[in-house]
Parts: sequence; structure tokens; C-alpha cells
Amino acid sequence: MQTWVALVEAVDAEFQNLQELASLWGDISLELEDVDAELEDTYALLGRYDFLVVFEAPDRETVFEVSTAAARHGLDMDTMEGVPIEEFGALVGE
Repeated sequence: MQTWVALVEAVDAEFQNLQELASLWGDISLELEDVDAELEDTYALLGRYDFLVVFEAPDRETVFEVSTAAARHGLDMDTMEGVPIEEFGALVGE
């Protein structure tokens, strides 16, 4: 599986407090299991974005499903593929 990183904004999420916003990831994590993706780490951020999310998914189609699941909960994701440093060196050499 590939590692993906997403910067996430809560654009249309409905929540009463920060705990409810954070608990959205429990619901989303269950949906990710249905599309063969796995939530690795989630961080709350102070600034433009609300969360940094690290997850694993086998392909871009699955990443699209992950973004769709987040959007259903009012979250907007900017997703990028994460490449381990030891593999990145090989990419640069090609």
C-alpha cells in the first residue's frame, strides 16, 4: 500500500465543539475500511487547515473514495502521495 498525506479543512462539518469535530475521524475510519484504506495518523492543526491526516491506500481510485467519504462529513481534503525518503532518492536518480 502507498502512503498518502492530506491537509483537511472543516468546511461544511456540523459540530457543537472540538470533541465532536475530532470524533468525525472515528466515523470516517470505519468508512475507509470498506474501501481498503487505513487511517494511520491524524493531527489537529492550528492555522489554515484543521487536520493533517496520514493514511494508506492501494491506488488513486481508493484515495478518491477516501476524499469522497471525508466530503460526506463536511471535510475538504488536499491529498498528496507520500514517498519515503529512501525511495525518493531513487526517483531523483531516474
